[in-house]
Amino acid sequence: MSPNGSDRSSRRPVRRKLPQALAAALVLVTATGCEYPRLGMPSPATEQAPRILALWQGSWAAALATGVLVWGLIIWSVIFHRRSRTKVEVPSQTRYNMPIEALYTVVPIIIIAVFFYFTARDENKLLATSAKPDHVVNVVGMQWSWAFNYVENVGGNGSTPATAPKELSEIPVDKLKFPVGANGVYDFGTPASRNQDTGNPGPTLWLPKGETVRFVLTSRDVIHSFWVVPFLMKMDVIPGHTNVFEVTPSKEGTFKGKCAELCGVDHSRMLFNVKVVSPDEYKAHLQDLAKKGQTGYLPAGIATTGNAKNAEPKTT
Repeated sequence: MSPNGSDRSSRRPVRRKLPQALAAALVLVTATGCEYPRLGMPSPATEQAPRILALWQGSWAAALATGVLVWGLIIWSVIFHRRSRTKVEVPSQTRYNMPIEALYTVVPIIIIAVFFYFTARDENKLLATSAKPDHVVNVVGMQWSWAFNYVENVGGNGSTPATAPKELSEIPVDKLKFPVGANGVYDFGTPASRNQDTGNPGPTLWLPKGETVRFVLTSRDVIHSFWVVPFLMKMDVIPGHTNVFEVTPSKEGTFKGKCAELCGVDHSRMLFNVKVVSPDEYKAHLQDLAKKGQTGYLPAGIATTGNAKNAEPKTT
């Protein structure tokens, strides 16, 4: 048999096995079909979370498409451009090919630009705040637990002026949106606290389903991060700086939350729970806190001053 014939026959088994290899790769990619289409993300629990999930899915789709293209080119080169067993000459070399080099430069720029556009678009939507949210909750991070100031008119006294008490005076006025008659109630916890329904550790933050909640995040000591897992969003809790975002819970239930910023030796114990209930149950819970004597507010944390205060973005 001629050398060329021997070379062709040696390639045939590889070509026959190529469809089998591609099929095996397809099985591996789809082996986690139970997670599709969330790709490891939990089921969204707010009206804003599907936007985050869509961005996550789109990023994975783009990454997978790029990966398939690169893997395909590598496999194609390995199979069809490998060195011949009978020929020892060096194959033709391609240098300074301007179209190819331009392609290698332009394509990554386009990919990055597309990622940037969708990320910036969704970020602006997710960080937008309303002029009059239905509820305002000051979330206070501290070593090693959480406190929740419900800025609400629990007593029904509309004559209370719309001014922030001294416990919340550290928060910029444009972030707090202190409503008229908001005498407020609070709740807090320790790492030893437990949720009565699930037994999960940490205090429990109650929220009403279908109503907009503004979170005003402050810290008493170091940087923490407020993360409710099914909300698919987290935000840093920074001493001397006030962060704000809003969500509208869309699903009732009790969800896990945690600190997502390494804040010290007991960081792993900074857990909490979020219980989403009907608006009537939410109001009843605030009344229960008032009956326990937990009226007013706990100190919000370190005041926003200096450059951090000047850098505070305005919300609407």
